[in-house]
Amino acid sequence: MALSIVEGGKTIRPTQVKATREDVLARARALVPVLAARSAECEKLRKAPDATVRDYVDQGLLRVCQPARYGGYELGYDMLCEVAQILAEGCGSQAWVYMVLADNPLKLSAYDLSAQDDVWAEDDTKKLCVAVSAVGRATEVDGGVVWNGVHQFSSGIDHADWVMCGGYVYGEDGKQGRGLMALMPTSEVTIIDDWHVMGLAGTGSKSFEVKNVFVPAHRTLDKKLNDAGQSPGTLYYTAPMTKLPRGGVSAVSYTAVVVGVAKGFLQNFCDQTATRTSRGNSVAVQPGIQMSTGLAAAEIEAAERMYLGAIRETMETLARGEEVSPIQHVQGKRNACYAAQLCLNAVQKLYNIAGGRALHNDSVLNRQFRDCFAAAAHHSLVWESAAIDYGKVVLSAKK
Repeated sequence: MALSIVEGGKTIRPTQVKATREDVLARARALVPVLAARSAECEKLRKAPDATVRDYVDQGLLRVCQPARYGGYELGYDMLCEVAQILAEGCGSQAWVYMVLADNPLKLSAYDLSAQDDVWAEDDTKKLCVAVSAVGRATEVDGGVVWNGVHQFSSGIDHADWVMCGGYVYGEDGKQGRGLMALMPTSEVTIIDDWHVMGLAGTGSKSFEVKNVFVPAHRTLDKKLNDAGQSPGTLYYTAPMTKLPRGGVSAVSYTAVVVGVAKGFLQNFCDQTATRTSRGNSVAVQPGIQMSTGLAAAEIEAAERMYLGAIRETMETLARGEEVSPIQHVQGKRNACYAAQLCLNAVQKLYNIAGGRALHNDSVLNRQFRDCFAAAAHHSLVWESAAIDYGKVVLSAKK
């Protein structure tokens, strides 16, 4: 699918013009039925179909957080979340791949410009995947580091031209030093086909191995500075999104997929239940079914307002040139995690009353149920940790 725009009598691709928020959201909504139709294929492939990633490129959706210097729209992290949520109504796995492929240009924008040029100077549609966990081992050599490690959960790696991975520098004495992120071409790593899971099965979140790969210094990034939003890229860009600190409110991107899947589940549940009968009786007229539907819908709507409100407030803070406060940081993470819990409760409630047909593996409700639980299980959305961190900050502030 490749929507086109006619301008001055000439047909051009959407990515050749500056997109507005409304443009991007309309393109995302147009893709929802397309992703839904591909959802079974996506799950069978255990990765997003190539046609889906081409659609993301053709519609300019991966440019939402890409720097304008390289043809990006710089529309902000809240826009990334809105698009991911919309796409997830059609298919959680394909939306997850969108979310990481659209977020990773923002991660790359934190690097030195020479590293960004390595990726985008000749082709600004090059795609990146990431493995954040700091399991890599870097040894310092002249001009950079030599990298080794087996990195897991790299969603969308089958479609990526470059990879970013986390690790630490180790000295000759074996002692762990500073944390780093490293950038290298996908051609220099070995992909391990190990993604066999019960939910989000189509994200292709595979492992990859790095063996003695030289990474020049300009393609490394100090993790501490990056997490604080003070990386080299902040010297070059003024867009608020480039100042977004990691590890707190940035978790909302995962919540966006959870909420989108839950909204899609609710719509499919209502469509099926409206005409469903059980032993000759209408299910839709049962007060218990009606009450559960109303409660689940309220939980999902509350979740959407909660996480989007957090990231929009954060973007407004950054737009004013202010830093994200410690309380904002943990409050954003709190909202992201609690919103995911609300969606889990809603989907569980509805799945329990969806009837025996929802148990079949090829049921759309079955897939969305599994995808919702898998997305909410991401380590960035652990509710208990977020609640404790929030409590620590607000209680210490009262002393």
